[in-house]
Amino acid sequence: MILTYTVIVLGAIAIISALLLYVVSKKFEVQEDPRIGAVAEVLPQANCGGCGYPGCGGFASACAGASSLDGLFCPVGGATVMSKVAEILGMASAASDPMVAVVRCNGTCEARPRINEYQGAKSCKIASVLYAGETGCSFGCLGLGDCASSCGFDALHMDSTTGLPVVDQDKCTSCGACVKACPKTIIELRKKGPKDRRVFVSCVNKDKGGVAMKACKNACIGCGKCFKECQFGAITVENNLAYIDHTKCRLCRKCVAVCPTHAIHEENFPPRKPEVPKADAPKVDPAVAAPSTPEAPRVNA
Repeated sequence: MILTYTVIVLGAIAIISALLLYVVSKKFEVQEDPRIGAVAEVLPQANCGGCGYPGCGGFASACAGASSLDGLFCPVGGATVMSKVAEILGMASAASDPMVAVVRCNGTCEARPRINEYQGAKSCKIASVLYAGETGCSFGCLGLGDCASSCGFDALHMDSTTGLPVVDQDKCTSCGACVKACPKTIIELRKKGPKDRRVFVSCVNKDKGGVAMKACKNACIGCGKCFKECQFGAITVENNLAYIDHTKCRLCRKCVAVCPTHAIHEENFPPRKPEVPKADAPKVDPAVAAPSTPEAPRVNA
């Protein structure tokens, strides 16, 4: 008899609890915009955070809740995905130039000799907290590969010869994971440029010229020659360091030619034609080179 009462009481409690949960769920039900799911389906689901939101779901919610797509861009999907998102939401797709990660450090093993040896955890983040690095340059790459480990697209690897990271531009999605992973902030997202051509200062050393050169032969010394050469206002020199604004650069490469330390890099340009010295130019005999003028016919009176 007691067992029967127990079963009845528990059953009644279960029914009442179910009814309460149903009433509460209906009262506080949140209607999700069906467009969020549609947008999420066309996103690459990389969940890299390069868009500035927590994963593709967060980005889809932000797009659906925005009045326009200005400032919203999926770096992995690019313009193709954003045009699909715009079509779903009935908005205009915001134009955005393709970006790519570049390494702003040219401190190779030859240019930046080692002055000590690090034997701690193989992590740039940890090493940067403990000391300045194995070389005299406290601004350069630590070479422990946090950027390569953070890349989910196999677009970045460490070069064993130079000790520096190398970006595969064909695989890079400009998600920004490597930028966030680098404690020295030597990796930057820049415009890919027409025909994937780019010009940038591959150095972040802010020491004065003599100190910077002593630490690394390839360092920017803040001499300002590139600044004087640029006719488009794309170069600034601040804190002994030159910087090229990729939104203003016209890729003329005149700054590359005048940099005394070769700190300015040019990528994917055709080889420069060797200049022929004037002294080596072939000499032409003026008498031979001058065209002969035919004599006027004589007329006898």
